[in-house]
Amino acid sequence: MTQATFTPIAPRPAPVAPSGLGHWLHANLWQDPGTRITTLVLAALLLWVGVPLADWALWRAHWQANADLCHASPAGACWGVIHEKFRIIVFGRYPFEAQWRPLLATALLLGLLVASGMRRFWRPVLALLWALVLAVFTLLMGGAEWGRALGLTPVETDLWGGLPLTLLLSSVSIVLAFPMALLLALGRRSHLPAIRSLCTVYVELVRGVPLISVLFMASFLFPLFMPEGTKIDKLLRVLAGISLFAAAYMAEVIRGGLQAIPQGQLEGAASLGLSYWQTQRLVVLPQALAMVVPGLMNNFIAIFKDTSLVTIVSLYELTGAMGLALNSDADWRPYKIEAYVFIALIYFVFCSAMSRYSQWVELQVNKGRPR
Repeated sequence: MTQATFTPIAPRPAPVAPSGLGHWLHANLWQDPGTRITTLVLAALLLWVGVPLADWALWRAHWQANADLCHASPAGACWGVIHEKFRIIVFGRYPFEAQWRPLLATALLLGLLVASGMRRFWRPVLALLWALVLAVFTLLMGGAEWGRALGLTPVETDLWGGLPLTLLLSSVSIVLAFPMALLLALGRRSHLPAIRSLCTVYVELVRGVPLISVLFMASFLFPLFMPEGTKIDKLLRVLAGISLFAAAYMAEVIRGGLQAIPQGQLEGAASLGLSYWQTQRLVVLPQALAMVVPGLMNNFIAIFKDTSLVTIVSLYELTGAMGLALNSDADWRPYKIEAYVFIALIYFVFCSAMSRYSQWVELQVNKGRPR
């Protein structure tokens, strides 16, 4: 009987996961016949649209702030309008010699927003920091009477505009609307009929009218109901209107998260002897808010873009300031498209940043969830 001889197999290298640009292109753009046809069609469409667009926006464009040169050669874009009207678009009608004040105020507010998004600043002191920065923002923008000691001349809120006004309206309205939305969402799920009915009527009533109507009511109708001699600044009225409007939409998003919490969570909290508010604060709201992070960020982005509607009540934020800058100058009026592209780029940067931050927050709050 022949004895078998064991022959070991030579070691082989471990398999390497395919990576690189070539693998990505093949997997996403050239994997099967359907994908290849789609890639070719989209590439042809991109060339058909992209080549003329690049020719208008880059090759034949004029970059100097020279209106006569743009008029003489109208085939290309006239980006000089951005250079010429930049300060009016960004700062609106704010006095030219004092535009360092809105620049500094905007930098402080942006720094506060960035800090608010970082976990290391998620402390009770953050509320104090918000109050301090908003006070400094108001002092820099408005001057106020007690700002004269610092050499700041008063500037009426009607002259505030541009990017500072857009950031102020969007950020402050979000901060004010969020706690109201929490209470409205909890109220709509309350077992007390009076509270539930009141919150339901408010939410449905506000969601049944457009934001333009709310702004008109806040700007023109609300002062008619005030006692004679009482005057509330228009900016405050508009800010209150946007906050109340945003709270109604945000409340429905939060209510969706509350309804997704299993009843067993509430029963477990009750078995531990937790009160209603302890249950909501420690058990329900952390889970509900984690579920609706994308929906909440959609509301935040919508609020940021909806601030453009305040132009109808003579508050010239970013888009309103752009229209103001071009409508008053016949030489640069034909180049609104270039100015709108510049405004759209600013909105895109801020909205993209909020969207990316939303994805990071969603990843953080869902780390403990099974996949």
